[in-house]
Amino acid sequence: MLWYTGKRLIQMIPVFFGATFLIYFMVFSLPGDPIAALYGDRPPSAAVLAQIRAEYNLDKPFIVQYLLYIGNFFQGDLGTTYSGRSVSDVMASAFPITARLAMLALAFEAFFGIFVGLIAGLRKGKLFDASALVVSLLLISVPTFVIGFVLQFVFGVQLGWARTTVSGAAPLDELILPALVLASVSFAYIVRLTRASVSDNLNADFVRTATAKGLSRPRVVTVHVLRNSLVPVITFLGVDIGSLMVGAIVTEGIFNINGVGGTVFKAIRLGEGPTVVSFIAVMVVIFVLANLLVDLLYAALDPRIRYAK
Repeated sequence: MLWYTGKRLIQMIPVFFGATFLIYFMVFSLPGDPIAALYGDRPPSAAVLAQIRAEYNLDKPFIVQYLLYIGNFFQGDLGTTYSGRSVSDVMASAFPITARLAMLALAFEAFFGIFVGLIAGLRKGKLFDASALVVSLLLISVPTFVIGFVLQFVFGVQLGWARTTVSGAAPLDELILPALVLASVSFAYIVRLTRASVSDNLNADFVRTATAKGLSRPRVVTVHVLRNSLVPVITFLGVDIGSLMVGAIVTEGIFNINGVGGTVFKAIRLGEGPTVVSFIAVMVVIFVLANLLVDLLYAALDPRIRYAK
């Protein structure tokens, strides 16, 4: 197990450098001068502009900018935005909000998705199963922003059960509705994935053997069927952690949440390479570590899985 963990951590190194390099290159390739854009219709003198560009290393070639940024990154210096604010401060205020939103969405989709998928798999071909398939197909087909605006109008405007916009502090009670919107598509996939896996495992030999031994129906379902059915679901949830962080851009825009999505979108529009790369680098680390945790959970769910001799 330790050997496998070390191997995956080593694999994270090229993923980190590859992702940060590509993002930095794409931001660097954006047209226009980000420094001049800050001043709008009243640009500074050429001398002042050159001084600011030199301060942010924008007068250097792309590869030099990237290497300087990476060197500072590993020293804990994430740089400053073009408005003079530390990127670390921006990240400290934005990441906790998006993390709460993503974790709340993950909890919703995992609990309700597995529960609905389990019941649908156990009642395959019946009314509940058909209803679950129709609802999941509807959620997959409808764009997230449409679901967001509909729930915002129904629960926020018509019923008044939730706020239509989230306050700056973003408490958990105000994030419930955005989390439901963010989790809607993943919930549908988890329902279908759990249903298919449960349906297959119900006909497996080990389930028939457990039933023949006289085990009760609840024990067969929870210990044998559900446990083995969770392997592909856990895989999806691990990958979905990164997807939720990225997919929060649309949800945060609908509910006016000052999280990672809005910050990255604003930084891309302003051409702030260090800000974008710093946020993406942290998300890459979160994504890889989440997948590492998922791989390690396989051994707990299925004892047949072994990673080392």
